[in-house]
Amino acid sequence: MQHAIRNTPQPKMNDLRYWIGFNRVTGIGPAKLRALLDHFGDLETAWHADSASLREAGLDRRALEYLLAARAAMDLDAEAAKVKRLGAKAITWNDAGYPSQLKSIAAAPPLLYLKGALAPADQWAVAVVGTRRSTAYGREVTRSLVADLTHSGVTIVSGLARGIDAAAHQAALEAGGRTIAVLGHGIDHIYPPEHRKLGEQIVEHGALVTDYPVCTAPEGKNFPPRNRIISGLSLGVLIVEGDLGSGAGITMDFAAEQGRDVFAVPGNILQRTSRLPNTLIRDGATPVLSAGDILERLNLNMVVQQAEVREVIPENATESELLELLSAEPIHIDEIQRTTGLPIEKVSSTLAFMELKGMVRQVAGMNYVVAREARATYRID
Repeated sequence: MQHAIRNTPQPKMNDLRYWIGFNRVTGIGPAKLRALLDHFGDLETAWHADSASLREAGLDRRALEYLLAARAAMDLDAEAAKVKRLGAKAITWNDAGYPSQLKSIAAAPPLLYLKGALAPADQWAVAVVGTRRSTAYGREVTRSLVADLTHSGVTIVSGLARGIDAAAHQAALEAGGRTIAVLGHGIDHIYPPEHRKLGEQIVEHGALVTDYPVCTAPEGKNFPPRNRIISGLSLGVLIVEGDLGSGAGITMDFAAEQGRDVFAVPGNILQRTSRLPNTLIRDGATPVLSAGDILERLNLNMVVQQAEVREVIPENATESELLELLSAEPIHIDEIQRTTGLPIEKVSSTLAFMELKGMVRQVAGMNYVVAREARATYRID
């Protein structure tokens, strides 16, 4: 079972240095960092704690050795200055701007570095991934699907790699939409180098995002773990082309683990690049023949309207009450009325607004379920 990040106090103004510092320490990941926060209350105290206290907080011998060595060698002010010099910024679990969908996954990155900007509209995101050795068919399908998704107000997430990734980013930009590239290296790099201009365009119309510290090289081992962020930022993940055992397959595995919807473009059964999507479809992924298949499945047919309504109509006590009652299991409107004791007219009108705002979905008549992005946005615990 995945556990969402618990709410924690806002960090001190200078505390970001310590988040950056701990992010550079080998052997201290999300679980150990959470243990340190729970034990010490803040990372500044944890950074300066003695060995005995750190062991009490749960650090094993190896993690403790790495931390003590990093502490002795690292200039935290210089590390923070590197980020600023690059025109980038770092955000933590505690920041309001940290993506709510990503925050809800298991082992969410404690710290993200980014160039550009994340926007509220990015909660309506779909990841598009695939092989670096894309075919003309794959690139054309990507261009067509991404253009339609973008025109519907969907943000496109991918990994800036050659092939399908680059085609997805480029199509989103050409359609005038937003796109997010998740990097497998430090924010000071663009890899592959021929995508430097594409990366600059993404910064202007979205964001480059990574959890790797500044100066981390684009080594092969870095790319599979970053795929959890690609799927974590998204409501669903679309595979256009890919062979079995490819990096795109790792992203699809993360998507399934995170409870994201998995989509696949069917292809020629004789083509290696269609083996992965065809296999996923056989195993239950949603086949995609048009962007409408994705929009309908994710309840994204009215993204623009949802965004406008969410800006105009704030969440109120009735919405909160209904949201607490609803779950992934369908419940009939009559049962909702009986449980809450509210007038049926009040329940009906509130649910209608909540559906327009993308918070709930109506299924099988007058039965309602909470939408996934509403659980991520409003019900982190």
